[in-house]
Amino acid sequence: MVQRSGENRTVQSSAGSPTPPPAEFVEQANVTDEGIYEEFEERPECWERAATLVEWDREYDAIIDDDDPPFYRWFPGGQLNASYNCLDRHLEDGRKNHAAIWWEGKQGESETYTYRELYVAVNEFAAALQSLGVEEDDVVTIYLPMIPELPIAMLACARIGAPHSVVFAGLSADALATRMDAADSEYLVTADGYYRRGNAFNQKSKADNALISVGRDVSTVVVDRFGDDLPHVLNEGQYDYHDLVAGHTGETVPPVSRDADDMLFLMYTSGTTGEPKGVVHTTGGYLAYAAWTARTVFDLEPEDTYWCSADIGWITGHTYIVYGPLALGSTTVIYEGTPDYPERDRLWEIVERNAVDVFYTAPTTIQAFMKWGPEYPERHDLSSLRLLGSVGEPISPRPWQWYYDHVGDGACPVVDTWWQTETGGVTVTTLPGVKPMKPGSAGPPLPGIDARVVDDDGEEVDPGQPGYLTLHRPWPGMAKTLYDDDEKYLAEYWQRFSDPEADEWVYFSGDAASVDEDGYVTILGRVDDVINVAGHRLSTMEIESAILGVEGIAEAAVVGGTDPANGTEVYAYVSTENDHAPDQAVRERITSSIETAIGPIATPEAVVFTPDLPKTRSGKIMRRLLEDIASGDELGDTSALRNPEIVGEIQAATRDE
Repeated sequence: MVQRSGENRTVQSSAGSPTPPPAEFVEQANVTDEGIYEEFEERPECWERAATLVEWDREYDAIIDDDDPPFYRWFPGGQLNASYNCLDRHLEDGRKNHAAIWWEGKQGESETYTYRELYVAVNEFAAALQSLGVEEDDVVTIYLPMIPELPIAMLACARIGAPHSVVFAGLSADALATRMDAADSEYLVTADGYYRRGNAFNQKSKADNALISVGRDVSTVVVDRFGDDLPHVLNEGQYDYHDLVAGHTGETVPPVSRDADDMLFLMYTSGTTGEPKGVVHTTGGYLAYAAWTARTVFDLEPEDTYWCSADIGWITGHTYIVYGPLALGSTTVIYEGTPDYPERDRLWEIVERNAVDVFYTAPTTIQAFMKWGPEYPERHDLSSLRLLGSVGEPISPRPWQWYYDHVGDGACPVVDTWWQTETGGVTVTTLPGVKPMKPGSAGPPLPGIDARVVDDDGEEVDPGQPGYLTLHRPWPGMAKTLYDDDEKYLAEYWQRFSDPEADEWVYFSGDAASVDEDGYVTILGRVDDVINVAGHRLSTMEIESAILGVEGIAEAAVVGGTDPANGTEVYAYVSTENDHAPDQAVRERITSSIETAIGPIATPEAVVFTPDLPKTRSGKIMRRLLEDIASGDELGDTSALRNPEIVGEIQAATRDE
């Protein structure tokens, strides 16, 4: 837990003062009535609002079947197809020439797919998959970088009723093989390669290595991303994507009607044992929730251009790059590159050129923007932006305020969202047209979401006290189960605080949090994101927030380093803003801030300054790698890093400390 041994400690709130949403935004917002919270509280059947955002082949019999908790069935009896909902119906509504996808490549390429063009591409690839023998309920693994063929493959699978399992392209061959074996997958869609900071990397070689250890024959489709720049050989059972699709030019595939409870996709996420967990998301509940949260939280309308900078290989990309925006008929931007390649204003150039209305990114990316300085967003006209969002990790008040001021010009609400792979979509945040924002706090639970912070006994904690974040009521986007492992699903998420005899089912998120007097939730990090120093369990999030509160600090990551003589010690890895030199004075201010906020027990053994932190291509700081460096251990897998060159610098700087 985040609470120190032997203490009943109140978390010092770092949330800023309430900031009301701009009046101009409220005037046009999709949701402006605060009564929506009470409506959902009094009438759980209000979830029919989500169901009305998708079209059903067969109407559902009820909102929810809760006869076998926690294996809830949403919209039982209903039938629909996710691909139809994201494509066909928009053509029927006269939107065939409206842009569905704007793709921005790493080398400066760009490509636009209208809804009609996307419909054609998805149908042709669906026909191609069927020609390879893919049938309803077969799991198709997709191992692609951020290119248009990735959402095309996902929607083609959905069209024929074949669940997809997208594996992040940056993961290793072993990770791919493990996930294919776990999913019993006999089909793979991959590419010859991808770009990282302008350099070409061989993706097919990783896929081929994975297939060696997969215990079954696999039909593989290979997208030729590089052409003659990276020649590759197709082995037995491997097919060129473009040649395969060319054989099905102009073909259409009727969308397979799926039960609302049928699996739409598998998403593998890390488990407590180290083995990946296959999270199962269903067609009806998930798609309805994706559309509902995209409309209410991100205020999306069909006319909007929306950009989520995450990778589709993670759940954020599934819900808020593909299914949510396309279900609503909006334009979704897909970007293959990194925020600073080829220049540090690359993202803002894309926002300006595409007149992006809504921008959703990670706190680590925002901290990098802050470090580089406001001159980069100031080079571009960002007046098209109407709403900003944050996802992936808690965002501290200073980066929040910088984002609000320098990107949104004080005119865009910021939705700081908390959710997980298992929740399917946003569950805790402010409704941007209803609630004031509190920098550093995610906000209250959404209407219909019963989020509580509890102690070890499952009792709600007092305001300001740390505890476990739990959800006490089912919601449509929730995972159905874990693939082929109902028992593990129960053990991982439902056994700790539930009381089956009393028919009380409580979802345990694994995150630590506190809640204030207004019901706003502040995320403190994972329950296991603690450092045990001399018997005191310290939250890394609390220490990082104290560091980020120091003027001139752009990014911080805190880990525990193990020393044979002294046990576990705190190591802080810190990047400063461009106009602040990393000197002893800054180090002293950091130490003082930590001691004031938490106490001397949290004082770092070392404050290591670094120009950058090791990050995955989705923008998350790889803290595990920093733990290896702090402890002097052999480094683990670095294949998912977007900036591997920084590792050696950090190792040298740590030794110098």
